[in-house]
Amino acid sequence: MTLDELRVGESAVITVVGGEGDLRCRLLDMGLIPHTTVKMIKVAPMGDPMEITIRGYELTLRMEDARKITVEKRDVL
Repeated sequence: MTLDELRVGESAVITVVGGEGDLRCRLLDMGLIPHTTVKMIKVAPMGDPMEITIRGYELTLRMEDARKITVEKRDVL
């Protein structure tokens, strides 16, 4: 599944960071690297963007970017 498919309150571990070139580098620089746990905090009222918690901080991502990140769902953060 991809990061944009998580529901509010669910946690997952990043398995693959997709994208190409500058986009992939930007995602990695923000801490979205494999084996990192993320938790979905909220989604904007219109459905985009989304907010996640990763490495102790809150990060807002566009859904388009979140679709490029493959995750494995976890029961507990």
